[in-house]
Order: sequence, then structure tokens, then C-alpha cells
Amino acid sequence: MCKCLCICSDWLINICRRKKELKARTVWLGCPEKCEEKYPKNAIKNQKYNVFTFIPGVLYEQFKFFLNLYFLVVSCSQFVPALKIGYLYTYWAPLGFVLTVTVVREAVDEFRRYKRDKEMNSQLYSKLTNQRIPSDMVFLRTSEKTGSCFIRTDQLDGETDWKLKVAVSCTQRLPALGDLFSINAYVYAQKPQLDIHSFEGTFTREDSDPAVHESLSIENTLWASTVVASGTVIGVVIYTGKETRSVLNTSNPKNKVGLLDLELNQLTKALFLALVALSVVMVTLQGFVGPWYRNLFRFLLLFSYIIPISLRVNLDMGKAAYGWMIMKDDNIPGTVVRTSTIPEELGRLVYLLTDKTGTLTQNEMIFKRLHLGTVSYGTDTMDEIQSHIINSYSQGSFPPPPPPQLKPQSSAPKVRKSVSSRIHEAVKAIALCHNVTPVYESRAGVSGETEYAEVDQDFSDENRTYQASSPDEVALVQWTESVGLTLVNRDLTSMQLKTPGGHILTYYILQIFPFTSESKRMGIIVRDESSGEITFYMKGADVAMSTIVQYNDWLEEECGNMAREGLRTLVVAKKSLTEEQYQDFESRYNQAKLSIHDRNLKVAAVVESLEREMELLCLTGVEDQLQADVRPTLEMLRNAGIKIWMLTGDKLETATCIAKSSHLVSRTQDIHIFRPVTTRGEAHLELNAFRRKHDCALVISGDSLEVCLKYYEHEFVELACQCPAVVCCRCSPTQKAHIVKLLQHHTGKRTCAIGDGGNDVSMIQAADCGIGIEGKEGKQASLAADFSITQFKHIGRLLMVHGRNSYKRSAALGQFVMHRGLIISTMQAVFSSVFYFASVPLYQGFLMVGYATIYTMFPVFSLVLDQDVKPEMALLYPELYKDLTKLLMVALTIRTWHWLMVVAEFLSLGCYVASLAFLNEYFDVAFITTVTFLWKVSAITVVSCLPLYILKYLKRKFSPPSYSKLTS
Repeated sequence: MCKCLCICSDWLINICRRKKELKARTVWLGCPEKCEEKYPKNAIKNQKYNVFTFIPGVLYEQFKFFLNLYFLVVSCSQFVPALKIGYLYTYWAPLGFVLTVTVVREAVDEFRRYKRDKEMNSQLYSKLTNQRIPSDMVFLRTSEKTGSCFIRTDQLDGETDWKLKVAVSCTQRLPALGDLFSINAYVYAQKPQLDIHSFEGTFTREDSDPAVHESLSIENTLWASTVVASGTVIGVVIYTGKETRSVLNTSNPKNKVGLLDLELNQLTKALFLALVALSVVMVTLQGFVGPWYRNLFRFLLLFSYIIPISLRVNLDMGKAAYGWMIMKDDNIPGTVVRTSTIPEELGRLVYLLTDKTGTLTQNEMIFKRLHLGTVSYGTDTMDEIQSHIINSYSQGSFPPPPPPQLKPQSSAPKVRKSVSSRIHEAVKAIALCHNVTPVYESRAGVSGETEYAEVDQDFSDENRTYQASSPDEVALVQWTESVGLTLVNRDLTSMQLKTPGGHILTYYILQIFPFTSESKRMGIIVRDESSGEITFYMKGADVAMSTIVQYNDWLEEECGNMAREGLRTLVVAKKSLTEEQYQDFESRYNQAKLSIHDRNLKVAAVVESLEREMELLCLTGVEDQLQADVRPTLEMLRNAGIKIWMLTGDKLETATCIAKSSHLVSRTQDIHIFRPVTTRGEAHLELNAFRRKHDCALVISGDSLEVCLKYYEHEFVELACQCPAVVCCRCSPTQKAHIVKLLQHHTGKRTCAIGDGGNDVSMIQAADCGIGIEGKEGKQASLAADFSITQFKHIGRLLMVHGRNSYKRSAALGQFVMHRGLIISTMQAVFSSVFYFASVPLYQGFLMVGYATIYTMFPVFSLVLDQDVKPEMALLYPELYKDLTKLLMVALTIRTWHWLMVVAEFLSLGCYVASLAFLNEYFDVAFITTVTFLWKVSAITVVSCLPLYILKYLKRKFSPPSYSKLTS
């Protein structure tokens, strides 16, 4: 019978836990009734609980700590008559107060999440509601005011992935949107998956003759945070809710618990052992007479105040106060505390892991260098390029196009091009090979509906801005504009360039091969309207392009030179195609794109057939400038004893240069560049070479890091942790999170991760303390982090001032609360000893509750205002961060008397005096007003405090804290 019940329960659990199997789908345009499957509701939900799980969830989070669980057991024991010590509220009132504060705080946070979700799920866009289901049609226009509509699925439409620009046919255009609903067409889409860089689907129209079959890929999709730069978009919903890729790629962040909370939980267990030992001693001295086991349990209840029930609520209220102070600090404006449970972690950090682009640098690219092989142009010689471009396009006489590239003949002599023609080809290639769209602002003062936004746009040069997925591409297009070749218009099929003389050159876009992290390059095939010439342009990283371009002897060397200057490099190449070559390629390419199985491999193979012996045009270098005050901030963190690791996806040379220029690596330190390794033997030899180095920074690539961690994880981490700084380049987001977990596992130290982009989210969530920067890559990192700042330099004050104060104040607060519990428990032990070890309480009823709450709460909580040194001193001497002094006597460690502390002392005294009037049955008023009472209290206070004052004086005399000279 029991076996059957176990089998049934296991079956029910598996049924509840089983996730819905994701499948490929066929979505009919505008016909949701044809969809057989039920799809998830399209709405954001960031709430942790629902109506049924809120109370159980909050209680579980509280009672998983030993402190609260112990007091729950103690409070429940008061329902047993033989164990009852006093009134029930003596134990249940403090516990109820703690739980009430916790439940109210969680309810407020949950309500804020609910309001934020509701606001985002009911935005103004009537077409975009949380009722969207697959097959629904959507019609999007650009914003009336800005000329660009930021369709963020996490803000405007819950969680919807939009299928964009579903073409009816390559040659047919519908006259109106209504016609699109009358056609018989469907989209076949792959099942929802994690990969955000690929999509496979097909579009089929059955009511035409012949039937239309077209391939759909990632270029036809619009994910979250995509910008609709110009024009309008007609789309059909494919994925909604939990099936969108943004949700599938979002892992549930771990519930972060501060190290201080864990230490206090362990200390609570130690106090419990002391409590048990004291109770056993009392029963032993009593002689085990009568029902000694009942007396043992009564002593456990009498001395239970050794473990303070109000400890956690005091700490939680203190943390809320620290968070409020951080957000109100005018010196770090815009800082947001998103997690109020770990502010003291900011004062205990040992490792800081930081992203580079957008975090240490501004993510604002400036074109710095153009290299043509024999000649190089910098910022001071750009006027020469401009004059060459003006001469090339002067008086409307454009340079004649070179003949299409045919099969090279061995006997044909190579004609060396002039510098002017090479510059012209390079600039034209840069102006054409990109995914940038020019955007024009609407005319000022125009009001009306969004539908008229395009009509009201001002197409003058002053109103033009550029939109692109990468700031590198915008920098390149802005540079071509500065030298005379301007991108003025772009749509799906063409782009237009304006020459220095004002002539418009039109190029038809035949194919686009977008940049991916795997290919590390992007390409475009265009046809010149005037000459009919077909040209294949490509640009990409040197590692990807070096095998594609024709043989040369300067590319590798110049890439290294630019990287050492801190420039991000791109190699630009071209290939001329005949009409027959392109038609052959197009047929093979379209056939590969219609494949359902292994589409990516087949498409890549067709494209690679073009990527052979391309003509190398130029090498470009753009600079990503450092953020403000990065150098002094990193130097401050290093002086504070924090080891800094930079994790970036850039190439080794660029990362090394930024590490030097930002002073991540000090000028006196050497740098050990870890050689590329692929085998266990190579990793062993390189680790031995690295072991012989001392006090040098380490630079290692992601591939070599993977090999070392696979075979020598412990040895590598041990050596890397001894380095003052570590730079990991060519790092993937998964590797960043893995490095954080490695440091946590092998060192046990507290880690902090800071970044600004979506690729930093996993690292931020894995770290003990995550800090996000609101940058040009959006708010994804900021929203996922525990703390959000606007600039990297603010991290100095966040750690040195607020982190240090939060940790010291929480430590002092915890010790004060424990000290308060020890006082009452010691008095109870003395009282029981004097009265023949009787297990009766010293104080009755409300006095026990009042002591732990009203009488002592205000002075103890006022410790959140204490500070040992001024913020300016903490920033000037960051060494104080790593030298947090241990508290000797908690009652005498106040360093700065804030006026609110004095108010708290008098408020507490007032509560006690008021108790004398309203609770006269608990007090002997006649005795309290006598001189005998006053001198006895004074004598006891002196005897209690004098030895501690003496010890404190001796400690400050012979072992003064590091900040003593600063405060004198």
C-alpha cells in the first residue's frame, strides 16, 4: 500500500514539473482560428509570488534561517502548560513583530513589481497588448517625435517576438494593409530555442499562381530592443510570453545572501550551544531533582534571549536605511539600489570583475586611422583624404569602374593603382558595407497622428542621425560623411550616397550577410545604378579576413600596431562579380535558404564560395575612449586591496592596451601574455613558465583559458589569484559567469561583477554583488544588477564610503543586539542561582517584550548613523577599506554622535519613564525614587563599564586603528 502511494505521489510530482514540449509551428496570417496549439499569454511577469504562494514563500525564506526557526519552536512550546514561562505575548509578540515587518516589506516590493509589470503590459500602443497571440497581424510606424520607434518587448508589449516584413512576393507589393488579411498565406517557423542569432522559417502563399515560397531568416525578425529606424513594418506574431527568446535566455537569478547574514547565522548556532551548556549547568547544580528534563527545557526558554529574535529585523531595517542613503547621495546621482538585502557586501569585496566596452570605455567610437598598405592616414591627415574624394567626384566626372574581375591569367601583368583611386575605392566600400540607416527628425511644431510622421520629416543634413546595431558602424559612416561621401537614404532594397558636389549615387542592395559572433564579418552585394556593376564588399576582424583576402605582407603587422594603440580594427575587402557569376550564386543561395535541415551550414557553404581571393582595400581603426576618471578609480580600488579582472570580447592586443592606458595594470608591473595553447602538454609548459613570474599581470585568451581549466583548473586559478590584475580577452558571456563561479569556489572570497550590456547579465547575476551601468547598450545589465550606477567612477564612492560604512554599521548593530540579549540572560542566570536554581522568570509580562523592543530599539537602531571617518577621508585613504577594525566593546564604540542618536537616547528614556506611570504593577516606584536605588545602579554601571573602558584605552594606546591619525 505504501509503495503504491509513493509511486502515485512521484507520478503526480513529475506531471506537475513536466514542461510543455516546444514544437515548430505553422502560423496563418491573420487567422488565429487555424492555429491548433495553445500559446502562452503575452505579458511580462516579474513577480516572485502569486496570491497562493506569497505567505508560504515568505515564511519559508524566513524560517530557513536558524534564528527565526529557533524562536518559532520556543514560541510554540508556550502552548504546553508545563513549559509555560509567562504570558504568550512575551514570546509571540517579538516573533510576530519580526514576521509582520518582513511580510510588509515583501508585500511592498511585490506590489511595486506588479505595478511595474502592469504599466509595461498596458502601454499606449493599441496594436501591442498582452492579448497578442501567434498569427495576429501588427502594423508599426516610426515614432512621430523622434523618427525612430524603440519597440522594446520588455516595455511595450510584454514579451513578444515579432516577425517582420513578411514579403508577399519579391516582385509584388500590396496597395493597402487590408489586402494582406485577405491572402491565403502562412509562415512555418522553427520551435522556440535559445539561440538569438539565428532563425529558420519559410513564407508560403497558396492563392497565387504559381505558389510563392520564400525563405525567412534572422534578418526578417525583430527581437526585443530593436530599433525601427525608418518606414513602416508589417508583421505577424510568431512567439509570445514564455516562448520568446529573451525569456528562454533569462535564467532565474540566485537569491543572494550576504556573508554577514551567513556569519550571524553561524554565530546564532554557537550561541544556541552556549544556551544549552548554560541550561545543563543550572540543572546539574540543581542536582537533577524532580522532573529535571522539564526544568532543563524551562531553562532553555528562560535563557532564550541569548539568541536575539530582533536581530534580523534590526539588520533588515538597517539595510533599508543604507539603501536609502546610497540613492540620496548627490555625489553619485542616478544610483539605484535594486536589492536591499546585501548593501554590506559592498564593504567586503576582494575581486572586481569588469567588462571593458561601455564600462571602462565610453562605447563612443571615433575614427582614428585608415591604412592602405603603403600609406597611412591619421586624424591630422584626414583633409588629404577629403581632397582626394573631392577630386574623384569633381564636376560630375566619376572615376570609371574597373572591369569585372575575371579568372586571373598568369601572364597578365598587375597594374598598380594610384593612391587616389585606392582611397576612392576604400571610402566607397566603407560607405556601402554596413547596416546603418539614416534617420531624419520630424519638423518642429507638427502635431497629429503617427501616420503623418514620415511626411513631416525634414531631410536636411542638420536633422540627419544614424541608427545601427553597432557603434563601430556609425563611426565609419560618420567618417565617410566627414570626408565627402554621405549616406542620405536607405531602405530594404537600395541606398543612396551624396557626393561632395551634391550628386546622388544609387546602389541597389542585392544581398546582405549580417555580422555574427561565429563568422566575425559582414558582407553586402550591391549593384551600381549608373554602371550596372555588381560588387561584393566585406569587412570583418583580421582573424576572419586574413584567409579571405589576397596575399599581402602588411595586414598582420598593421593590425598589431593599431591594437597596441588601443584601436578596434576592421579589414575591408571587395570582389567584382559578373552578371553570370551573381545569377549562379543567387540561385544556389536561395536554394540553400529554403532548406529546413542544416540551413545554416548550407548557406555558409554557398557564401564561402564567394569569399575567395578578395581584393584587400584598407584597414580601419576606431578608438573607444575611456570613461571619465577611470584611471584614478581603478588606482583607488587597487590601493583598497581589491583585485581587478577585466573580461572582454576584444582581441588580445586591444585588451592589453586598454589595461595599460586605464592603469588597470600599474606602470611598474610586468605583463605576462599567456601563449595560445590547445593541448594539455602546451598548457602544462605555459603554466610552468607563468609560475616563474612574480608580481606581474596576466593576459589570456578565452580559448587558452578553456584548455587550462579543462586540465589544470586548480593550478591555474591558484596562480591567477596571485596576480595583481588579470585580463581575459575573447571571452564569451558564458565564460564570464564561469570565471566568477571559479573564484567563488576556489577562494571563498566575495566577488563583484560590473557591466553595461546584455552579455554581462550572466556574470552580474553569478557574482555575490552585481553592479550594472546604464549605457548605450540598453538597461538590461542595469535591471538585472543589485546596484545600478550611471558611470564607472561612481563605484569608488559606492565601495569606499557606502560599502565600508554599511559593513561596519551592520557589524556593530549585530553585536549591540547580541550584547543586549546577553545582558538579560546573564541577569536571569544570576537570579536563578541566588534563588536555589529555580526555573522562574526574573521579569514578567511586558517588561521582557519592552526590553527587546521599545526600551532599547531606538538607541540600537541609531547605530546606522555612526561613522568613524568622513567620506572625504575614506576616498583619500582607500587603504582603510581593507583594514576594518574589530569591535572590542560594543557599548562604547560610538565615534560620531549624530543628533538623531541623542534623540533616540532621550526617546528611549522617555518610554521607560512613561512605563513607570502606566505599568506601576511591574515597578516598585517607592524604591526607585530612593537614594539607595540610585547609588546601587551607579555602582553596578561603574563596575560593569570601568574594566571595558580600561581595555579600550589600552587597545587604542598600544594598537590604535589605522584611521586614528586621520580623526585626531
